[in-house]
Amino acid sequence: MRRAFAAVLAVATAIALAFLVLPVVAIFVRVPLRDLLGALGDDVTRDALRVSLETSAIAHAAVLVVGTPAGYLLGRKRFRGRGLVITLVELPLVLPPAVAGIALFAAFGRAGLLGDELNALGVQIPFTQAAVVLAVIFVESPFYLRGAIAAFESLDGSLLDAARTLGASPGRVFARIALPLAAGGLGAASALALARGLGEFGATIIFAGSLQGVTQTLPLAIYAQFEQDFDTALAISALFIVIGAVLLVALKLYPWFRFVSISRSRFAPST
Repeated sequence: MRRAFAAVLAVATAIALAFLVLPVVAIFVRVPLRDLLGALGDDVTRDALRVSLETSAIAHAAVLVVGTPAGYLLGRKRFRGRGLVITLVELPLVLPPAVAGIALFAAFGRAGLLGDELNALGVQIPFTQAAVVLAVIFVESPFYLRGAIAAFESLDGSLLDAARTLGASPGRVFARIALPLAAGGLGAASALALARGLGEFGATIIFAGSLQGVTQTLPLAIYAQFEQDFDTALAISALFIVIGAVLLVALKLYPWFRFVSISRSRFAPST
């Protein structure tokens, strides 16, 4: 009976793995290494890569700067309405990408909720790189915030209380105690959020459009090349998979490097 159940588990795992890996393998079977390297010299690919890296870096920095203290507040403090706030933070996770794009238009478009104020300041957001940044922030923020909340919730409260008892200010407790202890969870959440932001498609194409060299990111370039040059679309897809794999490997290795660093600092001979 045990062998039969183990066989069922093994077969189910093999089917799931084959289904998930086969499409990825198929791309690299169709794209030789020389074509993948050649795609980097294509104007469409280079422009899309540049736009993706620039907008994702700005958006991710904003998510980290705002999301880390927000995650600390929601993870460590208990107050009335906390559950509602967390639900609102998680809401973009269940929204279709098209709805996210329309929502951004309704908020920041010319006729949007803040349209008059932005027009008065001479600011036009839709179909600019700023629109790409806002779209990426909107879709990746819940991933980071949810991970940050979980990371701060898991901290040993007695350590934070001890630091306060010894006279540390709330800001110092956050920066010197909470952040280092939660670094592993925050790093994982950051990597997942960054990967989600790099892969954003639906909200971006609606709110920012797909203008080469301006708002066309890697996912949008793949979509644009799908009917024009399928080989180029395959090459860009392979490049995107490589970037995603690097992020995943970095995510897996980060806890190990952090463990080694902590171990060295603890057992290093004192001078």
